[in-house]
Amino acid sequence: MANEDNRNGSIKNSDRLKKQERGQQARLTKPIFYDEPEKADVGVQAGDSMDEVKVRYMEPNKDDSSYDSFWKKTISGTSLPRRKWETEDYIDFDDLLPLIGEFGRFQVMLFLFMIPFCFITAFVYLGQIFMSLTPHKYYCYVPELMIIRSVELRKQLSIPREKDGSYSRCRMYDTNYTKIHFAEDQRKYINTSLPTIPCKRGYVFEPEGKPYVSATMEFGWLCDDDKYATYAQMIFFVGSILGGLGYGHFADHCGRVAALVSSCFLAFLGSLATSLSYNFFSFAMSRFLVGASYDTCFTMIYILVLEYVGPKYRTLVANLSLALFYSPSTMLMPWIALSAGDWRRFSAFTALPILLAMLSFCVLPESARWLVSVGDIERAMVILKRVIRINKKYVAPEVLELFESSCTQFYKEELYGRDFTVFSIFKRRRMARYMIMLILIWMMMSLVYDGHVRAASVLDTENIFVFFTIACATELPGNILVILTLDRCGRRWCSFLYTSLSGVFTLMGAWLTNPMLMRTSALAGRFFANTCYNIGLQWAAEILPTVVRAQGVAFIHTMGFVAMMLSPPVVYLSEVSFSLMLIVLGAMAILGGLLALLLPETLNHELPQTLSDGAEFGRNQRIWHMPCCGPGSRRSHGRHAWRRGSSLRTLSREEFRSSRMFRKTAYVHRETSPTSSENKNSEEREIRTYKYNG
Repeated sequence: MANEDNRNGSIKNSDRLKKQERGQQARLTKPIFYDEPEKADVGVQAGDSMDEVKVRYMEPNKDDSSYDSFWKKTISGTSLPRRKWETEDYIDFDDLLPLIGEFGRFQVMLFLFMIPFCFITAFVYLGQIFMSLTPHKYYCYVPELMIIRSVELRKQLSIPREKDGSYSRCRMYDTNYTKIHFAEDQRKYINTSLPTIPCKRGYVFEPEGKPYVSATMEFGWLCDDDKYATYAQMIFFVGSILGGLGYGHFADHCGRVAALVSSCFLAFLGSLATSLSYNFFSFAMSRFLVGASYDTCFTMIYILVLEYVGPKYRTLVANLSLALFYSPSTMLMPWIALSAGDWRRFSAFTALPILLAMLSFCVLPESARWLVSVGDIERAMVILKRVIRINKKYVAPEVLELFESSCTQFYKEELYGRDFTVFSIFKRRRMARYMIMLILIWMMMSLVYDGHVRAASVLDTENIFVFFTIACATELPGNILVILTLDRCGRRWCSFLYTSLSGVFTLMGAWLTNPMLMRTSALAGRFFANTCYNIGLQWAAEILPTVVRAQGVAFIHTMGFVAMMLSPPVVYLSEVSFSLMLIVLGAMAILGGLLALLLPETLNHELPQTLSDGAEFGRNQRIWHMPCCGPGSRRSHGRHAWRRGSSLRTLSREEFRSSRMFRKTAYVHRETSPTSSENKNSEEREIRTYKYNG
């Protein structure tokens, strides 16, 4: 019996050794795609008791003398004991954020740094509106009649009347004004039947209240030449398109802070050049330079702050910064221009704060994510340790070492992800359809928003500074409305509702004949245009897969600038009819709202990471899918237990594309479809890693 037992034991040992060998071979030759067990080791979870953790990672024999020594070593060194898992552990930024602080003192400091850049953005964007402001009352200048003190007599001698009885702004009588100049009784030369001609010697402006001289007035961009102000604004957006593309490449290679400071320097040079302009060409070229800095001078600080903020605070921080800092800056802009009294002083004076913002190069930290993406991991670790110190947190050294080694692996695998481009989106039919819809919707939102901003300068020309301030004041409640409703009602229905309401109120204003009611209705349209504009980019960032998200969002944003080029011509329609201008803006808003219903909802849903995920995203959603009620109110339970932070690495132009960033911590088997896992490219590798909840 003993021999038989020994023989059986030898057979069992031999089988066990063979199984171990087969397991080692399987690990060496493991495929790129595989199924995980239904129960994965997710490490130390929030709420786990110390005894539960000890039992999980120690042998059940507590009498063993190695028990206490192992546990003391574990808790003294790291909170991440070795897992009973075959692969290595990985940790990324969104795992580390809860440990170093998601919105501590460091993030508050960065948040306050957005104040000067919000002011600069408001000046860069709105400054040209007041530089090229068209006056309300003016008439042809006739130098021979300037000796006549009576303004009314001068007009009767030189200016014909329109059908409504007002004096013409663009035409004068064709007569011998030298003869009138030397006449003893000029009144006898009043003749309303004389032929008329366009203004030849310029214009006389009748200031209302405190005088303000714009470039339009100085260069005479009125009447037949009024198109030059529109051309200058269009050239500004041409600069924005080229600048956005160029600075995107620059930020990839030189960093966020370098792109931020250099764009501010470009805005400073362009603003000074604007104040020294002497004709249309020099003015247009200087505005082209300022336009090239637009978007980057705010987007980079916007991205920088969001990358250091935890996922649950990002919607709040993103919209609160616009509400608290950007909106008041836009409201101040008309009064700064009026106080300057002249467009040249306005351009020069408001450029001075840009110099102070450029000093942020010495204070602002670089994006740790970008530093890792270019291999400067040592500098990234220095910044993260500074965040820990300022936020007064404690992170075990072993956790930081694990993060550093993970970043090293991420950087190596970045080389594989560079093959993804924006054109990869169009290789999958569903993603291509989503991308086209996102582009169209964002272009319409951009056109409607920018059109309403510029329309405020023509809807009430008699009280333009007051009306423009009231219109800008709608930004504040609009941003608060987004904060209150976006994470409750979802992106799709909020976008549809607010965009459609903007169109409805704008169209109502087009059919109203009372000027006061028309302006009030247009203000309501502007209010809802603010809200839908703020939703647009966040929604696009969530629909597009992680591997192409940054490039896709940048491309959509660029197409928005293309649409903004059309807003000056749309506002120019007000020279023909205010109703025609509002009809175009209202129709675009209604169409954009209807198109929003064709996109999938992202709230309460696992966001796509790979191209295959993007091709499957939203397949089971129906038109009445709503996050506030029905099946849409339940959070999805997909095959990934993602942290939301991974999906919100979205606004970064330099996002990671490493395969190890596609993290999953639990797997639930589901049937595969021919359009999902079977079609995955070899580039879309998924590596098992761990989730750490602080």
